[in-house]
Amino acid sequence: MSLTSECNGQDKTAAEKEAKHVPGFVELFNGRDLDGWVNVNTGPDTWKVKDGLLVCTGLPIGVMRSEKQYENFVLHIEWRHMKAGGNSGVFVWSEGALAKQRRLPKGMEVQMLELEWVNLHRLKDGKPNHIGYISGELFGAGGLKATPDNPRGSRSMSRELRCKGKGEWNVYDVVCVDGTVKLAINGKFVNSIRDSSVRKGYLCLESEGSEVHFRNIRIMELPPGIITPEQTAAVVK
Repeated sequence: MSLTSECNGQDKTAAEKEAKHVPGFVELFNGRDLDGWVNVNTGPDTWKVKDGLLVCTGLPIGVMRSEKQYENFVLHIEWRHMKAGGNSGVFVWSEGALAKQRRLPKGMEVQMLELEWVNLHRLKDGKPNHIGYISGELFGAGGLKATPDNPRGSRSMSRELRCKGKGEWNVYDVVCVDGTVKLAINGKFVNSIRDSSVRKGYLCLESEGSEVHFRNIRIMELPPGIITPEQTAAVVK
């Protein structure tokens, strides 16, 4: 074997080893069944797969969670509401089990509301509700604490309204690193929140009243950071 061939072989081996450590996206929904997901507190018929889509009836209110926990990652998820004013969301860094009296978990919620929600839930004076609700807000739910970058109370409101209405697909790219969440809606980063009191936990998809569809759910895990036990959701066995 020549010296050149030997060096090329060593370079190839080193490159192959290095490639194994390069982050890449992994499918969280295979388009065929609910493999990889666990029903937390919804009904047996709340979630189903139809024509390659993950379909949620919206009833009862509750969540379905990922089998494993995640710390630092990029989540890609596409969603559409099938009813005006539909309500849903995805929780990151979420707890994986709930007491019977609670329907939704402690976690960071990435809101998914249909645009007519503000007109269907008007204020006492008859005016539409705050536009922030349908902007793709980020907020700590169930006692999770965080600091909003574009505050609307404890919530962070998107700086630009980019969500589409009933029957149209929306694309969320959610970057979660070391207690900070950044949200891109339909191709543009428009919202962020930081200093999350929980930084590792489950992903939860929310059922909250009406039919919503999901597709192309994938995740790219990133290197871990430095977190304390208090910043980690309890593992559900």
